[in-house]
Amino acid sequence: MLPLQGVKVLDLSSVVFGPLASQTLADYGAEVIKVEPPEGDSTRHTGPAAEPGMAAVFLGSNRSKKSVALDLKQGAAREALMALVAQADVFMHSMRPQKLGGLGIDPQTLIERFPRLVYAGLHGFSQHGPYAGRPAYDDVIQGMSGLASLMQMQSGEARYLPTIAADKTCALVAAQAILAALFRRERTGRGGFVEIPMFETMVSFNLVEHLYGNHFEPPLAEAGYPRVLTPWRRPWRTADGHICMMPYTSLHWRRFFAEVGEPALAEDPRFVDIAARTQHIGELLALAGGFVARGSTAHWLATCERLEIPAAPVSRLEDLPRDPHLAATGFFAELDDPRMGRLRFPGVPVRFDGERAPVRMPPRLGEHTRESLVAAGVPGAHVDALIADGAAIVPSA
Repeated sequence: MLPLQGVKVLDLSSVVFGPLASQTLADYGAEVIKVEPPEGDSTRHTGPAAEPGMAAVFLGSNRSKKSVALDLKQGAAREALMALVAQADVFMHSMRPQKLGGLGIDPQTLIERFPRLVYAGLHGFSQHGPYAGRPAYDDVIQGMSGLASLMQMQSGEARYLPTIAADKTCALVAAQAILAALFRRERTGRGGFVEIPMFETMVSFNLVEHLYGNHFEPPLAEAGYPRVLTPWRRPWRTADGHICMMPYTSLHWRRFFAEVGEPALAEDPRFVDIAARTQHIGELLALAGGFVARGSTAHWLATCERLEIPAAPVSRLEDLPRDPHLAATGFFAELDDPRMGRLRFPGVPVRFDGERAPVRMPPRLGEHTRESLVAAGVPGAHVDALIADGAAIVPSA
């Protein structure tokens, strides 16, 4: 039995921030009903697809869910949505807050009507500041939260990370916050409103190490953790490739310098302890990189294993499904779909009681509209009328 079995989540979010959060809840056992507009989530059309509406980016953050498609511009569809909300433990959305009142799904309205409901607002910015209600996407938040500036500090050019870091990080925080709200409800019997703003979440994320000397007043050093900002913090070039190598402790560095025939460097005042190494990290890594370039990748992997220095080769994304550890742990899941053929998914990373939760197919648009509305108490004839009027959508034949 998975921890969230019996918990019902109604997810009106789109793109990646919200869908990845609800996918995490689905992985933990919740029944997640994804409520989509008639055209579906935009990610249904982002990336390669073996079937229209089932593109790669959609598959990546919508596994193990159900899909109900409603045109919430129509009053009848909004009434049907209320039937679903009445049975839900969690209601979540990523819409701009000013749009909610017109649909009758603002937090005050729903929590007053359903006191046990956990209402999660996944916003770009907190509603309590001047940025409230602004639209936000990953690139915008990477820039505003300091990530692009960190890239400039390291490389000389302001850039985004080559991953949707804000969407994915904030999704995990959203799942965590929803779980905390559910835990509080189990103690108090009441739900409530939890807000997860992307901007504040990513500022918090970035400043764990990068507030640095600005923790103090007056500052004891500039903001930014030097060890991760030096341009030399990168895979080191070897004689025939690259290696990810991490001498960290004083023992690691003593062993490394002895191995390269320069044991005296371990006593160099610049490198003698972690405080000194942090202050002179660029010099240290540049020096070490020069030594590493003399040997092959295989040489250094074997050497680091012997010296107990953390090291690994650089893996390509397409090689990960064949990684021996991931293969041995059964991490990747493969599903056979009658229309799309064989599909591969990353598995659920955590295990409960030694078992990994199963991965189920992401839903086709409106695949569960009829069954979910009927299960929520909407009469079948009324569901048929909603479909006929275009207020509810089911997959076309």
